[in-house]
Amino acid sequence: MDGPSGSGKTTAAAFLAHALTAAGHEVVELHMDDQYDGWDGLGAAPGRVARDVVEPLAAGRAGRYRRYDWHTGRFAEEHVVPPVGPRSVLLLEGVGSGAAPLAAYRSLLVWIEAPAALRLRRGIERDGEAAAEHLRAWSRTEAVHFAAHSTRAAADLRLDAHGRVVR
Repeated sequence: MDGPSGSGKTTAAAFLAHALTAAGHEVVELHMDDQYDGWDGLGAAPGRVARDVVEPLAAGRAGRYRRYDWHTGRFAEEHVVPPVGPRSVLLLEGVGSGAAPLAAYRSLLVWIEAPAALRLRRGIERDGEAAAEHLRAWSRTEAVHFAAHSTRAAADLRLDAHGRVVR
C-alpha cells in the first residue's frame, strides 16, 4: 500500500490484515516508517527493503531489517521476517512500498490518496505540531519520489482517504 503521508495507508493496511487473517491467511506486516533513515531516508529505503527482506523471502529464506528509531535518530534492533508459506501474505505499507525496486515482487499495488490539507492535519495529529515543517518537506520529497517511480499510475487499485475507488 503506497500513497502520500497521512492518506490512510496504515489504517487501510490494518483493515486488510484483519480481513486476510479472518480468511485464514497468515499476514506479515512491514511498515516503511520503520525503514527510512530519518526524514531524508525515503530514497534508499525501497532498495534496502527489496534487498534485505523481499528478495530473501522470494527465495524461501528469512528476511531481515533493522527498525529505525525516530526518537534516537538511528537504526535500532534487528527484526527477522520468517519465510512465508503458501497461505502467507506480506503486506508492505507506507511511502515507497510501490517503488520500482519492489515491483517485481508484488502481486497487488494499492494507492491511497487524500487532499494535502487533510494529510497534513492527520500527520500533525499523529506526530505533533513540532513535526509540521518536517511533514511539509516530506510531502515535497514524496511527490518527487512518486513522480520518478510512477507509483500512482502503476497501482492496481486506487482509493481515496475514505476507502472509495478513484480513477
